[in-house]
Amino acid sequence: MTVEAERTAQMSVEEFETIASAAPETVTLEFLNGRLGVKRAADGDRSTILTWLTRRCMQARPDLDLYQGTGLRVEAYGEGRAKPGAVLAPEAHFAGHGEWADPDGALMVVEVTSYDSDTDRRDRHEKPAAYGQSGIPLYLLIDRDSCTVTVHSSPDRQVGGYRDIRTAKFGENVALPDPIGIELDTEILKNYVR
Repeated sequence: MTVEAERTAQMSVEEFETIASAAPETVTLEFLNGRLGVKRAADGDRSTILTWLTRRCMQARPDLDLYQGTGLRVEAYGEGRAKPGAVLAPEAHFAGHGEWADPDGALMVVEVTSYDSDTDRRDRHEKPAAYGQSGIPLYLLIDRDSCTVTVHSSPDRQVGGYRDIRTAKFGENVALPDPIGIELDTEILKNYVR
C-alpha cells in the first residue's frame, strides 16, 4: 500500500480479514484502495450468467475451471482483497488455498455488474486497476446496465489496469484472447437484464 493509501485506509488488511472471516455467508466483503466494500448477494440473473459462462468455458477449455467465490489478494503488494464473480484458472489450481489466494495462475477474472450504487466505481474502475496491477491476463466485465461485454487484456503491472480494452454489445460475438482463446456468442445475455 502506498504512503498516501495508508493515510486514507479505513483499516489494515489484517483487520479487514478478521471482519471478513466473521461475516455471514450471505455477505461478501472486499477491500480495495484501503476501503471496505460490500457486494450485494447474487440475484438469479447474475447466477444464470455465471452458469452460462461456466458451461461455455468448460465446453471449449475442459482443462480449466471457473471458480465462483474465490477471494484474491490483489493490488500492489497484495494489499487488496477482491471476490470476483468468477476466476478462470487451470483445473484444481486453487485446491488447498485459503480464503484469499494469490492471483498467480488466474487466467481471467469475471465480474457481472449488480445494481448497486457503487458498481461504476468498483467494477468499471477499481477492479480493472487492481486486476491489471496483479498481472491477471484478462478481465471480463459483463455489464448489465449498458448491455455490453468488455474484455480487458494486456495487464499493466506498473500503473494498473489494462492496455487493451474491447467492448461489444450483447448479441455480438466476443473473442477472449490468449491465454483463453475462445469466442462467446452473447445473444443470450439479453435475457438477463432488467
